[in-house]
Amino acid sequence: MSELNVGIVGLGKVAGAHINAFKAVNGANVVAVCSRRGHDEAALLKQYGIPLKAYTNYEDMLANKDIHIIDICSQHSFHAMQAIMAAEAGKHIIIEKPICLTYKISKAIRDAINKSGVNVCVCFECRYSDHFTMTRSVIDAGLLGTLHYGEVDYYHEIAPKTGAGEWNVKKESGGSSLLTAGCHALDALLFFMDGKVDEVSSYSVKPAGSKFEAYEYDTTSVTMLKFKGGGKIAKVASSIDCLQPYYFRAHLIGSEGTLLDNRFYSSKLKGLRGDKWSQLETNMVDSGDVNAHPYHPQFQAFINSIEKGVKMPLTDFDTAFETHRVIFAADLSAEEGRPVKLSEFN
Repeated sequence: MSELNVGIVGLGKVAGAHINAFKAVNGANVVAVCSRRGHDEAALLKQYGIPLKAYTNYEDMLANKDIHIIDICSQHSFHAMQAIMAAEAGKHIIIEKPICLTYKISKAIRDAINKSGVNVCVCFECRYSDHFTMTRSVIDAGLLGTLHYGEVDYYHEIAPKTGAGEWNVKKESGGSSLLTAGCHALDALLFFMDGKVDEVSSYSVKPAGSKFEAYEYDTTSVTMLKFKGGGKIAKVASSIDCLQPYYFRAHLIGSEGTLLDNRFYSSKLKGLRGDKWSQLETNMVDSGDVNAHPYHPQFQAFINSIEKGVKMPLTDFDTAFETHRVIFAADLSAEEGRPVKLSEFN
């Protein structure tokens, strides 16, 4: 199969990280970008080190039959329209998180994708990190036994003056603390815990009189989750107003042991001290810089799946849709001050 050509829509910092990641991917090349701002192609070549055709009209880029994949890196509120148009044009799609900002629109994206039959990758790229791969391996090896409790928390200061952007602080384009960033934590929890969520209860808050005042939505939320069948509960915190270093926290408790980030105890391993943690050395998810995110292994898996004619592993659209369904339920719970059943989002 000949190499696949990628066109990126939206040309901010995330797009730059995607371009750099694709340089190391076998079987695909980024060949075009689309931005509302006009870009000089010679300047793009100098900046990114590869020739890129510059579009200002998204429909023109979609009309190019030599572009096989559309990579959506635009503002959150544009993701849905651009994904639907790409699906209708028969393009495979990469969608940066979140896929959209409402449940109703997420269903419209799903319908367009199902109708077109294109392959889709959603950028919950942490599932491809060494940290999450190690965590999942510990679970699958049975070292924790049957999980009954989990906490995954996202702490990342995203102040308007330190890179949030004017559009991200607005509710109509940023959405919520979970949608704009904390979705990585909720997706990680679902990746680790297995099972379907039955009910969520969420609370949210925004600090008054602070540098986060520009946000039109609450910047910290905490969500409690109850899983179907009983026997599993969990918690996710999302704070984008914390004055601290970046921290992606994972604490999993099972019938045979516990994993806290990269520290663990397991009764399955004889001779371990029960009063001290043992440590697993791995590359942790410890930076909010998109250039440090594991896009390369995720994008390589996506290209491989297209070539094999199979669904994208780990971060396919249906898996990401379920994560977003839980997020929408959590945000509704925080807004209305009540527990929300996931059955309300069928």
